[in-house]
Amino acid sequence: QPGYGQYPPPSNSPYPPQQPYSQPPPMQNQGYPPPGGYPPQQGGYGAPPPQGGYGAPPPQQGYSQPPYGQQPPSQGYPPQQPYDAPPPGQYGAYGAPLPQPYGAPSPQPYGAPSPQPYGAPYGAPTQPTPPSLGYIPNQTAQFDVSHDVEGLHKAMKGFGTNEKELIRILSKPDPVIMATIRTQYSQRFMKNLVNDLVSETSGYFKDGLVALVRGPLTQDAYQLYNAMKGMGTKEVVLNDVLLCRSNADINAIKAEYQHLFKRSLESDLRGDLSAATEQMFVMVASARRNEDSAPVIPQQIDADVAELQRAVGGAMSKDSVHACQILTSRSDAQLRAIAQTYHQKFSKSLESVVKGRFSGHMEDALLLILARATNRAQSDAEQLEAAMAGMGTKDELLVNRVVRVHWNRQYCQQVKAAYKSKYRRDLATRIKGETRGDYERLMVACIE
Repeated sequence: QPGYGQYPPPSNSPYPPQQPYSQPPPMQNQGYPPPGGYPPQQGGYGAPPPQGGYGAPPPQQGYSQPPYGQQPPSQGYPPQQPYDAPPPGQYGAYGAPLPQPYGAPSPQPYGAPSPQPYGAPYGAPTQPTPPSLGYIPNQTAQFDVSHDVEGLHKAMKGFGTNEKELIRILSKPDPVIMATIRTQYSQRFMKNLVNDLVSETSGYFKDGLVALVRGPLTQDAYQLYNAMKGMGTKEVVLNDVLLCRSNADINAIKAEYQHLFKRSLESDLRGDLSAATEQMFVMVASARRNEDSAPVIPQQIDADVAELQRAVGGAMSKDSVHACQILTSRSDAQLRAIAQTYHQKFSKSLESVVKGRFSGHMEDALLLILARATNRAQSDAEQLEAAMAGMGTKDELLVNRVVRVHWNRQYCQQVKAAYKSKYRRDLATRIKGETRGDYERLMVACIE
């Protein structure tokens, strides 16, 4: 097992040994990037990355990804830990920790000290969760990917396209290696890799390749823009991209959105949403969520539960904005504790209260927040199934949900195990039944 931040190629790879990923500058409760544009690179790939975020393993186990181009061993879904147990030490997709029981302390975020124990003094200092892997703009590796760059060019050169080679090369890299491939392709051939893929491929196969090559940050920004442009709003895309994200990732997404489209994400959210739903997503975009290292304090949990009961628990009362303020600003560990305490006090689940008191987009968003906080891998498994269930396949959702899960190979195994446990069939088999041709082969390659 290589050390954390190292990405050694297979023994037969033409790549030289990889140096550790670079360390981004620490976040100091400020927007990301700072005024004046994106932060400069900090020393290339000369230092290990911050730990515990998107695609990262726990610090005790080293880098979670297998050597470049190799598959990880199959892993079963981890057993649930007792209430208030220490974190199991694995991390999930999009910067979120893998699911833990209600009230368990959050896993250690990128480079942050261990979270305060349950019951730590309220107001104890916490460390900001730094950006997830792939959420530092223009971050590349000092790494020779010329073999893949040449392979991509050859696959699209001349008459016809070698789709099999495109799938082989593009379905495996992590976000930083993908950015390196994209950058070196542009430098080598003076061409844009995304544009070449758009001109050489089509359909959902093209959409999948483009989502991979853009990387998670830029793809998030494009998804949000496309969800709000024109008539109507694709609310489910807003939920997928923005809910239960770290403050650092939200700030990175806002900066990338502004950079690409010369407009504010918050202003577009206000223009496309209304009433309490608008206020909820403006809260989310404000990036004021409690950090992963924030302690779970019983007295504060009790206060939140009492406030939620007053806001939405009664038959006559309903204060949607106040309920949203609580549920969008608490960390995953705090949300788990809130859900458990609510059930203990009122003998009904917080999820059932949300279902009974809300509808439409607001209901879907709040239920997804609770599901992601409670059991992230199962939530993603259910989201994948929802994209394939019923008449017809929701292909745009399927492409982006598969690509989102695939960025972290270890977490992808957890999602596959959760899917099989819930639906009694393999995720790959299910995808094969809903897709065809190169599109099918790309989606399956992303999760295997």
